[in-house]
Amino acid sequence: MYQQIYSLPTEQQVEKITKHLVGINSINGTIGEIRIAEELYAILKTFPYFQENPENLWLHTVEGDPIGRKNVFAFVKGAAETKNTIIYHSHIDTVAIEDYGQLKDKAFSPDALQAFFRTYDNDKELQQAAQSGDWMFGRGAVDMKSGAAVHVANILYFSEHREELQGNLLLMFNGDEESEHRGIIGALQELNRLQEEQQLNYVLAINNDFITPLYDGDEQRYIYTGTAGKILPCFHIYGREVHVGDTLSGIDPNFVAAKLTERIHNRYDLTEKIPGELVLPPTCLYQRDTKETYTVQTATSSHLYFNYFIYEATPEQVLDQLLHEAKQACAEVESYLKKQFEQYIAVTGLPTRDLSWEIEVTTYSDYVQTLVDKGIDVKPVIAKVLEEKKANDLRDLSFEVVSVLQALDPDKKARVILFFAPPFLPHNYLKETDKRDKQVQESVAAILEDMQKETSEQFTLKKFFPYLADGSFLSIHETEEELRPLLDNLPEWETLYPVPYSAIKKLNVPSVNMGVYGKDGHKWTERVYKPYSFGILPFLIRKTTIKLLNEAAEKTLV
Repeated sequence: MYQQIYSLPTEQQVEKITKHLVGINSINGTIGEIRIAEELYAILKTFPYFQENPENLWLHTVEGDPIGRKNVFAFVKGAAETKNTIIYHSHIDTVAIEDYGQLKDKAFSPDALQAFFRTYDNDKELQQAAQSGDWMFGRGAVDMKSGAAVHVANILYFSEHREELQGNLLLMFNGDEESEHRGIIGALQELNRLQEEQQLNYVLAINNDFITPLYDGDEQRYIYTGTAGKILPCFHIYGREVHVGDTLSGIDPNFVAAKLTERIHNRYDLTEKIPGELVLPPTCLYQRDTKETYTVQTATSSHLYFNYFIYEATPEQVLDQLLHEAKQACAEVESYLKKQFEQYIAVTGLPTRDLSWEIEVTTYSDYVQTLVDKGIDVKPVIAKVLEEKKANDLRDLSFEVVSVLQALDPDKKARVILFFAPPFLPHNYLKETDKRDKQVQESVAAILEDMQKETSEQFTLKKFFPYLADGSFLSIHETEEELRPLLDNLPEWETLYPVPYSAIKKLNVPSVNMGVYGKDGHKWTERVYKPYSFGILPFLIRKTTIKLLNEAAEKTLV
């Protein structure tokens, strides 16, 4: 690859690398994730710096990964002897291509897709984009093969201009960002190893996950000094099953689930209030009962979970909020079901029955304690679930654990059990009260002001990258004690999803996102805007790298 790109200007280098990477199928959960890591390693290996310093380029196998994913690491030492280091990182997996329909065979071919959209009359904006030549189409074009390409081009540049570096660069490519984040989580031990063995001072991490317009006509280029976190609140709902001929005496868990969804899904009252930030509400990702076949019996239980972004809130605050909503939803259900039954009795003239409509709402940790207080040994029951592993999906496995515990209840009481399931992503943002964070914020703002004058691009600095990103795992704000409400309610987290708290806490790296620009990530019309992403962004990242390393060097000398 070096022979093909070394003489090209940066913009053409990035375009060529991007097109090459888009052509590699690296759909999440497939062997393609390994292939693209190996291809990036092979590309970097052609660079003269790594031929002269082969020990500075390596593949790192993710421990315990189900498909054998590999992270790519490349280390470039600056001319000055210093431990100050900036991390470049990108994810290299993509979502699937089913949305391309009949164009699936072209999903990884930017040229074929551009030819298709040039004559696509159903959407004039897409047609004009294809005809302009300013956009590259294809799965992963914007999310985020182009981001990886930008980092590769900049690593090539700095490896040949090391005199500009008052510090070092560490490049890192990770897989599984689109699912469980196993790549970046597995990389934490390697980052910690390098930090300890070489006494590195990680000054900043620069991710370049894609940015996009936030509204029609939006031309701003958003730069983010942090990223939102995420938790996955789950509800196991146990009702009172009945024959459909006696439905008014039952407590249908699907109805309870519907009420919970109504109170939580996309409800903006539940979002954090952070002025000027794109703050997103909780979203229902899964809702279904546990019936496996058709019968005329109502469901025994139902399962429900939500994507829940956290920005500045703590897990305890979210837990309290969701408990309140669950209790309110169940109160509504109780009132409604009682009223319907009473009307049924009044109309039919049948004698009433002594039925309870109460639905208990509890957390996982409190429910486990309730069982223990009743003299029930929960450990062997849970161990059996984990040993048999009937489900591969971590969410399903978590529900299995909760379901078997519910089955131990001798009272068979209608109940909602609130718990958390993987994944958990910490929120990572710059704190105004932290001197280091404040300096990073001011430095990035100054760079954007200069770049705006040079390029006429309109830059806007924001606090939170509004979507999910691997930068979440580079710093954590909560103490371990503050995380207890989450961990205590994340069933068997030590086994199913070990939260690498200590590794993240040791790193404590501020993370900014300077992303490639495009539209329709995760859609079949996905495309990256070349003039900005290939022509301006690489230089923005270079300026940031040089300025932050220079400032770190000045502090070291003081």
